Amino acid sequence: MLNRIWHLFFKELLGLIKDKRSRFVLIGPPLIQLMIFGYAATYDLTDIPYAVYDEDGGQAVREMLAKFRGSRNFTEVARIDHDRQIAPLINQRRVLLVLHFGPDFSRQVSRGRTGPLQVLIDGRNSNTAQIALGYIRTIVSEFNTAFLGRPPAHLVSRAWFNENLQSRWFIVPGIVALLTIVVTMVTTTLTIAREREQGTFDQLLVTPLTPFEILVGKTVPPFVIGLMEGTLILAAAVYWFQVPFRGELWLLYAGLTLYLLSAIGVGLMISSVAVTQQQGLLGAFLFIVPAVILSGFATPIENMPEIVQAMTLLNPMRYFLVIVRSTFLADLPFELLWPQLWPMAAIAIFTSTAAAWLFRHRLY
Repeated sequence: MLNRIWHLFFKELLGLIKDKRSRFVLIGPPLIQLMIFGYAATYDLTDIPYAVYDEDGGQAVREMLAKFRGSRNFTEVARIDHDRQIAPLINQRRVLLVLHFGPDFSRQVSRGRTGPLQVLIDGRNSNTAQIALGYIRTIVSEFNTAFLGRPPAHLVSRAWFNENLQSRWFIVPGIVALLTIVVTMVTTTLTIAREREQGTFDQLLVTPLTPFEILVGKTVPPFVIGLMEGTLILAAAVYWFQVPFRGELWLLYAGLTLYLLSAIGVGLMISSVAVTQQQGLLGAFLFIVPAVILSGFATPIENMPEIVQAMTLLNPMRYFLVIVRSTFLADLPFELLWPQLWPMAAIAIFTSTAAAWLFRHRLY
């Protein structure tokens, strides 16, 4: 049996390697997406364009603006002298925000009162607006401390695991889960569908291979390819993007193995039903897009409605994201990651069993 499975595995692997389009799909897009996500996908805001509407012109305004100019997060792009100039700047996205200092700002501050500083911000992207407002609050707090003297309370913060609060350290490990599932699902869903479309599936059935051996032989190549892709992306995360790896390597690969088996099980279910490669690709992306959205890759699962949170329990990407981010940054032990490992094992067993049933059902 093992000899027959080995020959089928070798045939599948050669088919992927010899096909130029398959080689490009397996190598080119993942590397391109890794670079794009690694550099473009970030929650950090730098060089925020802003305009100044100063009706005061006093010393306090100059000191406040000096702090904005000294920050790497802000870039002044315009000075305005009338409120009619505010709307065009924001509507045309030339600035993200406008700082409006009232006519008596300096006088009120010098007397120890509250100075009227208004921030008019583009709220179309609420996440960006909230981050920018957080930066502004920090600068205003520093101004108050310097201008009014030592405050009654002094806040000292310390971030665990991500000391500099770099969003890249959070995003890049998640790309391991994202790109791995894309490559694995696409490769898996095309296996049986390609045989049917090319007319070689019936030839495969008359061989001594049993349906179980065919299914296993179709499973191994995507698993090997997914493992190689995952290893490549992990190496890029550590050596190219300089994300620290603090956990146990065996624990990460245990999670990656179960994650791949879960994705392959889903892919085989789709491939067993699909008649053409186009149907297989469509089915893969119908699964991948919701899986990414419901995984916590970009938005916290805790912020989702309860019914949606319950749906995420069926998503293997949800569990692997916790494992990959925890092994990279937090060095969590096995007993704390076990609740993320066993659900992926259960999903892999269920989907593989369902794929085997669908495969036999389509045969007979």
